[in-house]
Amino acid sequence: MASITIRNLDESLKAQLRLQAAQHGHSMEEEVRIILCDTLTQTENSADKGLGSRIRARFAGADKGEDLPLPDRDEAPRAPDLGP
Repeated sequence: MASITIRNLDESLKAQLRLQAAQHGHSMEEEVRIILCDTLTQTENSADKGLGSRIRARFAGADKGEDLPLPDRDEAPRAPDLGP
């Protein structure tokens, strides 16, 4: 298996990576492998799908089957103003 070295990594980015790895119970090295794998796999998979499929996947969790409450209509509809 190949290995890489990342030079000039910003200290704040390294600290964030260390915290994220600790939260997930991984070493920093394992966390980087997971991030790279997820990111590259996601890019490859989204390239295989059409625009409609990608939009649907992005908003799949947004529809919980709940209707939004509609405000009460107190006024009668007005005729449109079509100008002179």
